[in-house]
Amino acid sequence: MAQGTTSPSSALRARMERGCIVVPGAFNALVARAVAHAGFEACYVSGAATANCSGFPDIGLLSLTEVCRTIREIADASGLPVIADADTGFGEVECAVRAMIEYERAGAAALHIEDQVFPKRCGHLDGKELISAQAMADKIAAMSTRRLSRDFILIARTDARAVEGIDGTVRRANIYREAGADMIFPEGLANAGEFAQFVKASPGWSLANMTEFGKTDHISAAQFAAMGYAAVIYPLSVMRMAMKAVEDGLAHLKAHGSMEAMLPRMQHRTSLYELLGYRPGTQWNFPRGG
Repeated sequence: MAQGTTSPSSALRARMERGCIVVPGAFNALVARAVAHAGFEACYVSGAATANCSGFPDIGLLSLTEVCRTIREIADASGLPVIADADTGFGEVECAVRAMIEYERAGAAALHIEDQVFPKRCGHLDGKELISAQAMADKIAAMSTRRLSRDFILIARTDARAVEGIDGTVRRANIYREAGADMIFPEGLANAGEFAQFVKASPGWSLANMTEFGKTDHISAAQFAAMGYAAVIYPLSVMRMAMKAVEDGLAHLKAHGSMEAMLPRMQHRTSLYELLGYRPGTQWNFPRGG
């Protein structure tokens, strides 16, 4: 990093200090450029989206190297601070420490690690099991002291709501903060009342997950901001929209043997070139974000 430039982590910290930040999920580099182009100030790399785009369910099947490649591509293409999903840390304490270091080297500004037993489940599915609060705290403590930059943001996600209730969620959150987590991600809370209860009972930075088709009511970013959340992620929204368009387009092609009627629903070539910063016939420079 050139002398005098701001690191992604310090930029993300500064932005969250000013208020709640909206963080869309980007499932590849082109989408990440679109996130930046749309004016957002950070983007999110979902473990579920990364796995799904590789043809796998969200059960921890991808390697650290595979996930880091996605992080690197998204960070480079967008130029935005990236919050990245590290699932259960790819193993025990030593593995979690290495994952954090590799994520930071790949360009992430922050990561979250969760307290589920491996193989993990999507946070909005039933049947989750948790490791002990102490085992999770041990991971966090080790990671906190080994980050490459003191600005790198370590987020502890707890899935305790479905197993130990809201009181267990708060208890674990406060243990994780004490162990060194900069921020807490309470997964699977049911409604605005629970989100408000949590943020009051566990003071400090908190991250909200606004995913679709899950256990959480739809809550606006403005509502989360009013409660005091530092960030709200939309991990799979764009991918779900894109895949619905893919399904619709393929069904139309199968039925009609032509895509002419679908042209109004397609991104135009000129819009794609604009997004890529590309002008045919001129030298293309490596992008430094959207």
